[in-house]
Amino acid sequence: MPESSSTASAPDSLRNAVIRLAGRSQDGIQSIGAFLAQLAGSTAQDVMTYMTIPSTISGGPSIFQVHLGSGKVLHTGDEADTLVAFYQDSYDNHLGSLRDGGICFYDSDQVEELDTKRDIIHIGVPFTSAAIEAIGGSAKDRGKNIFVLGMLCAVYKLDRDRITEIITRKFGRKSEDILRNSMLAFDAGYAWPVHDINHMPFAPGENKEANRLSTDGNTMLATGLIAGGCRFGAGYPITPWTSIMEMLRSELPKYGGMFIQSEDELAAVATAIGAAYSGHLAITGSSGPGLSLKSEAIGYACMAEIPLIVVNIQRGGPSTGLPTSVEQSDLMQAIYGSHGDAPRVVLAPRDVEDCFYTALEACRIAREYSTPVIILSDQAIATRIEAFPEPDLDTHWKEPTLDLDERDAGFKPYPIDQITRHSAPGSRSSEGKYPVVTGLEHDEWGHPSSNPDNHKAMTAKRREKLVKLANSLPAPDFHGDEQGDVLFVGWGSTYGPILEATEQLRRLGHKAGSLHIRHIHPLRNGLADIFQRYTHIIVPEMNDQGVYGHGQLATLLRATTCNPAIQSLNKVEGITFRVSEIVEGASKILNS
Repeated sequence: MPESSSTASAPDSLRNAVIRLAGRSQDGIQSIGAFLAQLAGSTAQDVMTYMTIPSTISGGPSIFQVHLGSGKVLHTGDEADTLVAFYQDSYDNHLGSLRDGGICFYDSDQVEELDTKRDIIHIGVPFTSAAIEAIGGSAKDRGKNIFVLGMLCAVYKLDRDRITEIITRKFGRKSEDILRNSMLAFDAGYAWPVHDINHMPFAPGENKEANRLSTDGNTMLATGLIAGGCRFGAGYPITPWTSIMEMLRSELPKYGGMFIQSEDELAAVATAIGAAYSGHLAITGSSGPGLSLKSEAIGYACMAEIPLIVVNIQRGGPSTGLPTSVEQSDLMQAIYGSHGDAPRVVLAPRDVEDCFYTALEACRIAREYSTPVIILSDQAIATRIEAFPEPDLDTHWKEPTLDLDERDAGFKPYPIDQITRHSAPGSRSSEGKYPVVTGLEHDEWGHPSSNPDNHKAMTAKRREKLVKLANSLPAPDFHGDEQGDVLFVGWGSTYGPILEATEQLRRLGHKAGSLHIRHIHPLRNGLADIFQRYTHIIVPEMNDQGVYGHGQLATLLRATTCNPAIQSLNKVEGITFRVSEIVEGASKILNS
């Protein structure tokens, strides 16, 4: 029977609940969170997840946090409403994340010492022994995660039939025994008598879109690349990029493409450049260390003006750093990480859904401007699960064609006054010189040239196509007051917490707005005019303030707008911003 230190009542229905699962990586807590997120995606509810996993192969402490909501969910939750602790260290390390009045379910087979000083409802449930009893004596630790899933579904009165369908789809493909044992554990958890709290049903979901799905950012990036016309890729495994590589390796052959796992990062980028020059839009990717290794070859692609997609899933650095933690410290490397002047485009998705559309945008720009495009995602977006409307692939699908048409006498791949258009190997040239590609400075035919005037003209040519792109960019996403006390400027996965912080400041009486930048380089024109309408411009980002006191995007914005009101709010703990951290940071600046 459950062990409890207090009894609590619950509201008639909940609009939001933040559930933190704390255990070890081998306990399957990611599966619990994934099942809950998939349930939200199959209903009208919203969801956002967050997880930490150890960077060592042997495993270790891990958490998975799920924020479920009836309305729009913008962040993973500052505090947990419910904590599920599988071990004593899980309890000790994560009880502080639980709000006052929250509920702590703990494995009474593993957790002994309780902190009863705070107003927290403790409910002991023998996850381990109850799962063994439900499945059979040989179960050992297997099944306790599904037992907990059943218990949570009962407590929050989640749709049992739908979650059963999801479990069946997941385990039914493996074996009847695995599915049967999973359902035995689930049913045992669902029926466990948690008498000390009233069950807490969710309010009806408010998302009315049809064909909703729930998945992670890396899956949507890979899907967007395929839809955008990428048919060739090459890469090398590295956390947290690897799942994109695995998906492309399995999916590209279905559309007439291929993905090669190369022997190292240098081979991967060189192979992708070769494929792109041959007329196929190509992709390579990595995380921060791999991007560093690829930098010389990316410089070659800038000089040769190759349409190449480079995906960088940022993680904590430098060096090996924090392989399974989040950071936004590769912005400057993405823009300037090359010797010489090597213009390239840099984009950053704001959430999981936007990963798909950012990938489409990257494919379009790479083709239209014949340039490398770097997509800067991060570990938080890559691994978290969100629910959103399924993209209309019929609308967005780009079927690539290989242009091997004969080039006439006037054809030049690098015309000074036009965007570069390569002649794929195998294309006939009716007259004149045969075009080539090289990393040396070159003339309009691609032939090496060290002429000073030619180098000046070609440098301007490579620069001006990015200026042309900047002139065509749409306005950044904007929310809140169009002038006033404070403007937040964000990029990447800071989008949701910044949006919620903006609303909280407005409720406190401040005139506040937020602007989110997807096109990191080149920046859209007109930002300086927007900034002039606010007393303070605050840039929350997950990188260090550096020697000069400003984060990487803030430094770039100060350089481009010459506005001294731009200030940084930095975080380098390997975890995402809490909404309260942004509100408190802004309040200090406003009151200073």
